[in-house]
Amino acid sequence: MQRLWTPHRMVYIGGEAKPADTTEGSCPFCRIPRGDDEQGLVVARGERCFALLNLYPYNSGHLMVLPYRHVSDYTDLDDGETAELAAMTKAAVRALRAAYAPSGFNLGLNQGEVAGAGIAAHLHQHVVPRWLGDANFLPVVGQTKALPELLADTRRRLAEAWDRGES
Repeated sequence: MQRLWTPHRMVYIGGEAKPADTTEGSCPFCRIPRGDDEQGLVVARGERCFALLNLYPYNSGHLMVLPYRHVSDYTDLDDGETAELAAMTKAAVRALRAAYAPSGFNLGLNQGEVAGAGIAAHLHQHVVPRWLGDANFLPVVGQTKALPELLADTRRRLAEAWDRGES
């Protein structure tokens, strides 16, 4: 039997870098936009929201769109944030189509830890590209997802598609 080792996922499983409270100072989603886009896996920036790759993706190209402002509840977004979150989600779908030609998408907000939010303190919209046959036994049996591309390469491809206006 062959094994696919994914030790980097232990950080996620162990809960590191996940804010235990709602303070901005402990939130990675608040820190990331203050840094380098490539280092933080930021694909695109808007006035009120930004898009970045999920560090622990379900599939290649798994993006998240989120407001810069530290807010945990969808109803607490102001009208400008709500509009830009929607517009950037549409742009994310377009960029993913241009860069990867997926067969479909999962779009969703997991509001609250009980709803599946890994970082519940900072609202984020998932944009997950899907292909026919992209699910197999590995996630079920091995609790591991095999991804064919490095995150840095995925970020570059999507940022280029976004910049070309294919979003």
